[in-house]
Amino acid sequence: MAADATTTGGQPPYHRLSAAGLRDLAHGEGDGAVIAELLRAERSRRLLLLWALRNEVFRMGADLDGSDLFAQGWDLLERAQLHAPQVCEELLMSPNTGMWVSLAVRRVRGRAYEDAPHWVVMGHLAALAAAAAARAGLEFDITVPVRRGLVPLPTLGCAVLADPEPWGTARVTGHDGRLRITGVGGEVAVPADPARRERDWLPVRRMTLGAADRAKPLVLEELDPYRTFPHPSGANVLSPTEAAYWESSLAEAWEVLLRDDPETAEAMRQGLMSVAPAPVRERFRPHSSTAGDAFGGVTASRPDDVAQLAATLVHEFQHTKLGGLMHLESLCEETPDPAPSEALFYAPWRDDPRPLGGLLQGIYAFLGVTRFWRAHRHTADPAYAPLAHFEFALWRTQVWVTLNAVRGHGRLTSLGLYVVERLTERCAAWMADEVPTTPLRLAHDAAADHHARWRAHHLRPPAKAVEESVRAWQQGAPRPPSALAAEPLLVPEPEVRFSDSTAVLARYLLSDPDGAWRRPGGVDGADMAEVWLLCGEHNEARAAYTARLSGREAPVSAWSGLGRALAFDPAQQAASDLLLHYPERARSVQDAIERTTGRRADPVRLAAWLGA
Repeated sequence: MAADATTTGGQPPYHRLSAAGLRDLAHGEGDGAVIAELLRAERSRRLLLLWALRNEVFRMGADLDGSDLFAQGWDLLERAQLHAPQVCEELLMSPNTGMWVSLAVRRVRGRAYEDAPHWVVMGHLAALAAAAAARAGLEFDITVPVRRGLVPLPTLGCAVLADPEPWGTARVTGHDGRLRITGVGGEVAVPADPARRERDWLPVRRMTLGAADRAKPLVLEELDPYRTFPHPSGANVLSPTEAAYWESSLAEAWEVLLRDDPETAEAMRQGLMSVAPAPVRERFRPHSSTAGDAFGGVTASRPDDVAQLAATLVHEFQHTKLGGLMHLESLCEETPDPAPSEALFYAPWRDDPRPLGGLLQGIYAFLGVTRFWRAHRHTADPAYAPLAHFEFALWRTQVWVTLNAVRGHGRLTSLGLYVVERLTERCAAWMADEVPTTPLRLAHDAAADHHARWRAHHLRPPAKAVEESVRAWQQGAPRPPSALAAEPLLVPEPEVRFSDSTAVLARYLLSDPDGAWRRPGGVDGADMAEVWLLCGEHNEARAAYTARLSGREAPVSAWSGLGRALAFDPAQQAASDLLLHYPERARSVQDAIERTTGRRADPVRLAAWLGA
């Protein structure tokens, strides 16, 4: 691999990433020049997908519902391309177009990702063509899909019709420089200035972050159905107040990035194209996403604060960069029908086990997050700095542990091995960075608790060893059988949630020490025992965890909590170590004891015995 499309020996053109670009990406970095290389490759990929879709649609002809709308759109798009190639280029490179064409190709090949009829999905090309023709000033008349009363014209805006049906069609007409949309629900005359918002016309919301040579154009995407991943969704029109909040937050986050992560900001100037707002989530549990097919697009929940938003943008843009690299060459080989233990891994940022490819994406994203917090903790407001130190310490630890878990893995390609080695070097240089005592301790506690919960939920000791352990316990043996220490089996539990509750509580403690989070129900998924433990009330926490684990239907997370509570009792060090490192043994043996005897063992005594 090393950037422009090249043709040799009559073969089709291919893209190579420059040696400097590959080196920068492998270290988790990459400036605007690297992004330009990835965008050139992404452009070719989009064109290939469009051509593949065209060939499939035209091959199926009248047998494919929506082929007529697609054909109209293709013809008009060709006209627009001749008159306004730059407009068509912007449409082609929109993240939403990338998402649509990828899903449309999958649709014609038998995989549906939305409930829209076939003709609505195929007819989206007509909507793209109508937007291109309107922006090019062409005279045209074309039929486009209507989605629940909305007529999206990508990069331009969205007409609102009083159409009661979920799916329909409308005519879009361009004449004398004016645009009209006519459907069952009436007619919309687009303003002469299409950026003006009216009752029945919603323009694409564009904004500029920064000014002069630091300016960054950005779309605040509310309208396009293909702005969300992995499924399209209806419009999410922001209220004036909400739009103002997003615009001011993004502007401030941009200034933070220019100061604290300038190379990433320069890369984003080239490659970040749109942010799609999503509803607010619980504090300290934001949600964001991007997709390899939607290069440059980010979906993000309403941010708690500016620094969190800046970290989110870094996180998702790391995914964008690695996705672009992986479109050129794979980082890991797919193994046909691997055993679960070989296919899935612990990811410290997830509740569930992850495949190797997904784990690499997480590593790459959180290395960028770690880099951001490493700088921001020194520039943040003094009241915010403890939280920033915590974020740096937590993600530095989690990335380091995960890198070492996959380093040299047999399924990594040569490129994958190279990237993992370079990322490991980068993270290693941060491990000696000093962090204040309290944030560092809280970060270590959060990391240990997350790992212990994951093991308790998803790992199982060999069944025969568990049976032998129950007999040994009943017979009063001094220690469990050695077979219990054999490699556990991975048995994923799909409904696990709130594995991050210790980290969330730590964030509250650092930012709002006397807040409502201290009361019952203050944080989803966290009970009062966790709050007591965090606040140093170790005896109360120990008693609560012991009582819960002695009763029926005890929460799995209580095993790690008990292990942390016992850590403050020197006489229970073996029990604490067992519950923090191998809680699946305590869970499995306790459950087996209950099945055998109808009663549950004292959890502290059991953990001490298992840890012997």
